[in-house]
Amino acid sequence: MTFKELARPWVSGLGVYEPGRPIEDVARELGFQNAADIIKLASNENALGPSPKAVAAMKKAASQMHLYPDGGAFYLRQTLSRKLNVSPEQLITGTGSNELIEFIGHVFLDASTGIIMADKAFVVYKLVADLFRAHTVMVPMKNFTHDLEAMLQAITRDTRVVFIANPNNPTGTMVNQTALDTFMSRVPGHVVVVFDEAYIELLQPEDQPDCLRYVRERRNVIVLRTFSKTYGLAGLRLGYAIAPEDCIALMQRVRQPFNTTAMAQAAAMAALEDNEYVAKTRLMMRDGLDFLEDSFRKMKLDYVPSSANFVLVKVGAGRQVFDSMQRAGVIVRPMDPYGMPEYIRITVGTRAENRRCLSVLKTVLKSVISR
Repeated sequence: MTFKELARPWVSGLGVYEPGRPIEDVARELGFQNAADIIKLASNENALGPSPKAVAAMKKAASQMHLYPDGGAFYLRQTLSRKLNVSPEQLITGTGSNELIEFIGHVFLDASTGIIMADKAFVVYKLVADLFRAHTVMVPMKNFTHDLEAMLQAITRDTRVVFIANPNNPTGTMVNQTALDTFMSRVPGHVVVVFDEAYIELLQPEDQPDCLRYVRERRNVIVLRTFSKTYGLAGLRLGYAIAPEDCIALMQRVRQPFNTTAMAQAAAMAALEDNEYVAKTRLMMRDGLDFLEDSFRKMKLDYVPSSANFVLVKVGAGRQVFDSMQRAGVIVRPMDPYGMPEYIRITVGTRAENRRCLSVLKTVLKSVISR
């Protein structure tokens, strides 16, 4: 028998995530002699690179890589506890937010339950639900933003988890504190609300909704955060969840030993102390968004105003524009997997990268229109 015949029959039907293309892959495929000639503005990575303090911590930790890491990430959780004003028992680390979403699936989902998510939110929510054979209800967004009222109306007694990405990927939109408070006041007790805050630290503190308050109130809430975006540590794959102690205890039971590396933990602790780097990242993001959005207005291109380090822009034939820009050495993200074939998503880069991206986009659009 073949492996497919031996496997559980539903596995072959699972969807596959399409990530932003790595620079090395594009260089090999398209024959670029020097990978440095390519810029990647596809995966919402921090164009500044890692925090210098994080790099120093990684170098210091390198000589200890023959030892297993602290599986429970004790010191990192202590650091996060002080920074976030939650207890260490309300924290768990994972290999990026993706592993934490899978923990949620292990704990709460099976074929008798389901999730609710926005139709243009992070597709991994559905992929994980499918993995546990749970059903997914996709609620249409309103003006590219979570429609919380419609999401409330979609809840049934089988609903177990509602995912809200805030700010949302890939639209960059955000729901405010008042809307969140109203939503939370009406969510039934059999539902776990997951706030995915992968991009939250990019906002100024006064602009960040306080979803940790729901955790302190011991509501049925899980907040997800990551070191991949604001802190520039995407290559280390480290995220964390904040939730009431009894929820974290359940998630700990499905966590594999040593799931986060010692180097990642060391880098994260150092990055948390680098306030100057975070401020510089926020400034770069705001400057880049202003440049991109102003350029789109001048080009008469529709775009979605963003609260994150990327912007969604309507270019017509999105996949075709993506392919053409890639051949010119600029990698962006096509949005047809999210049901938006006319759009691409562009990550904020350095000023030089943003200027090159816009120059290539203008050239490509002229070529597409002339055909």
